[in-house]
Amino acid sequence: MIHIRAVSPTDVTPRLVESLTANSGVVNLIVLPRVARNPDGDSLQFDVITAEANRVLGKLRSLGLDRRGSIAIENIDTSISELAAQAERREPAKASFSPIWEEAEARIRERGTYRPSWFVLLAIAGIIAAVGILTNSQILIVGAMVVGPEYGAMISVALGIDKRDVVPIRRGSAALVFGFLLAIVVTLIFSLVIRAFDLQPRAFELGIRPVADLIDSPDAFSVIVAVLAGIVGVVSLTEARASTLIGVFISVTTIPAAADTGLAVAFGNWSEAGGAFLQLLVNVVILVAVGAIGLAVQRRIWGRTRWRSTTT
Repeated sequence: MIHIRAVSPTDVTPRLVESLTANSGVVNLIVLPRVARNPDGDSLQFDVITAEANRVLGKLRSLGLDRRGSIAIENIDTSISELAAQAERREPAKASFSPIWEEAEARIRERGTYRPSWFVLLAIAGIIAAVGILTNSQILIVGAMVVGPEYGAMISVALGIDKRDVVPIRRGSAALVFGFLLAIVVTLIFSLVIRAFDLQPRAFELGIRPVADLIDSPDAFSVIVAVLAGIVGVVSLTEARASTLIGVFISVTTIPAAADTGLAVAFGNWSEAGGAFLQLLVNVVILVAVGAIGLAVQRRIWGRTRWRSTTT
């Protein structure tokens, strides 16, 4: 269940109240006429069961509240209401699993902001991954995956493709290009310093690089993992299940590949650098494509589901 606070223009409020009253999935409706300021209008508060959330939010948009008024959404963790419980029982069970698209898109847009810290984290993740490759430490590779924030940009681009919005596509693509270039350059400089002072481990010098071999050798399994990671990412965000572990899985073939590219260039391993860069490019493209397709498919699946029609 979600709680919605809305400001409605006074000429729209009667139609809105009529629609909300007719929907049994809306409870605890409060209407305060002419009390809202900036924007001016009537203040409304009400709770909506999950199954009816998308329908109600769509109605608010169709009445122009997103343009002439305002809409704020809050999640309700606990609700003690027999009326709400009855409304939820009347809906098909699978209706409660439908993503609330306004919230899902807000989560994605939030991850599509690129502050200076976003680029700093990507550069730091690259250095951590480089150390992991040098020392054949899988733990450090995982640590780099935890630090790397790059999936936010990829899913933001995917949302832009799905919504046919050029702005997030342009911003996200630019962030990915400059972010990964920064990670590669910073890793390259770090690796050159390591090489200049002869600090590289003996095993790395002898070519014993099992971690690097996994990263710079793109194959069919790399594609499979990227596709699965993309599916996990888009489902986790639309269903509000995003977590650090999911971020690790999604980063498995991105920031380590960028780090391996810079490291390999520093040590003159051009074939390894080419393989790592190809791994990075292929996986970023796949993750974005799977994200866009996943969003479109989920919209189609949930859009085709026939809920009980209760609104006017």
